[in-house]
Amino acid sequence: MKSLQGDLLLQRLSQQASGKLYTRLYNVIRLSILDGTLVSGSRLPPSRDLAGELKISRNTVIKVYEQLLAEGYIVSRTGSGTYVTESVPDKLLSIPISAPLISEEPAQSTLSVRGKQLLSQARASANQWGAFMPGVPDVTAFPHKLFSRYLTRLNRAPSPLQLTYNSHPGGDETLQLALVEYLRVSRSVHCAPQQILITEGVHQALDLVTRMLCNPGDYAWVEEPGYWGIRNILKMNDVNICPIAVDESGMVPPDELITAPPRLIFVTPSHQYPLGSVMSLPRRQQLLAIARRLGSWLIEDDYDSEFRFSGHPIPALQGLETETPVIYIGTFSKTLYPGLRLGYVVLPEALVNPLLTAHTELYRAGHTLTQQALAQFIHDGHYSAHIRRMRLLYAKRRAFLTDLIEEHMGKDALHPFTSNAGLHLILNLPDNLDDVAVASEANKLGVLVRPLSRYYHGAKRSSGLLMGFASLPEEEMEAAFSILMRCINQHPSRVKLLNRGE
Repeated sequence: MKSLQGDLLLQRLSQQASGKLYTRLYNVIRLSILDGTLVSGSRLPPSRDLAGELKISRNTVIKVYEQLLAEGYIVSRTGSGTYVTESVPDKLLSIPISAPLISEEPAQSTLSVRGKQLLSQARASANQWGAFMPGVPDVTAFPHKLFSRYLTRLNRAPSPLQLTYNSHPGGDETLQLALVEYLRVSRSVHCAPQQILITEGVHQALDLVTRMLCNPGDYAWVEEPGYWGIRNILKMNDVNICPIAVDESGMVPPDELITAPPRLIFVTPSHQYPLGSVMSLPRRQQLLAIARRLGSWLIEDDYDSEFRFSGHPIPALQGLETETPVIYIGTFSKTLYPGLRLGYVVLPEALVNPLLTAHTELYRAGHTLTQQALAQFIHDGHYSAHIRRMRLLYAKRRAFLTDLIEEHMGKDALHPFTSNAGLHLILNLPDNLDDVAVASEANKLGVLVRPLSRYYHGAKRSSGLLMGFASLPEEEMEAAFSILMRCINQHPSRVKLLNRGE
């Protein structure tokens, strides 16, 4: 029996010419058990004998036997030998010998309808660093050595509480305290420490708020055009999207409801994304009144408000009145660097307990040491100092890019809503020019502009390009801009496509 099994295994092993010897032998024995060639209860050759017949190392055979034993394919009987288990499940016995052990990718049919929809609407780029990439700060200018000293001190002798799940609701208490003072001074946001929830970026915050405040079939108002990430989160949570136009004063509420009252109203009042307008005081007051009347929550995404290059900072909508129905969301991705993956939510008092509990249940707070290092970084004044330095740097880069655009394309090439704030500009294109095609060509050449039309939800769209300037030094802008101009000039008569993949 030993020779018969050895011959069988040697024959099958020779048919698997590629791969590590251990993996090949494991697959041969496993599949021989599954297809019934090695029948249940049959005795396997001793490891020394099998190694001799196959002319391989005994250690290899022992390791394979140990793996099969751990997985339940074989059993070892002291003083008797190694046997094929009597209880190989029937569903495993039906697997053909040619079946792959692990599927390389899930079949499309296994995805949910929402899963397929998310993939079809995916907009995140694989490349997030390069010329004119919108929304990315200059991560090379961050004081990494200084920040690493805070982390090093904390990592020298961390307590068990610092290394386990964060037991303090909402995140690390020291960061909550630091943010209360910072937001009060810089953004006129009024809150107590317990109202601040630390998240892993804006997307997690938006997902949490949507899950906890919306039922399937509810409606949400979003800016048109607006951030694509919000639309995807709403779709994944079965919330109906109602796009609301924006003008130079921000979101323009409809005169009368065309759907059920919105459960959520998403706005970027300090610097509308992507067009750049600043919401006027009358419009802010109007939206607050509408939210109170309809029982809606205003979601204020204050994604890059720190970077205003002239005039006084625009106060947050949250602090405009007392007890506003506003959920304020901020991030460190633009002020520090995106890889930090830290954001925060300022919750109205009525939502504090349920959303903090839900966040713990859904996501499990962590990164305690990083949060404590950041809290000390803010407390010692380095965060505000870094923002001041970046504001000066970005103002110069913005002015340089503005001059380039006006020199080569005229003053009308800049979007009329453009305000002197933020980390990107909108370059207008003629409506008969396909911005998706232009952006695609530019991306292939390393110029990472984004097509404006992709930020619209409805059929009516404008053609243009989002151009980030924060991460690109002035001395590199002109060459990158020349490449972009060539891409634009290659499509002077391209008719805008009817369907841009939305």
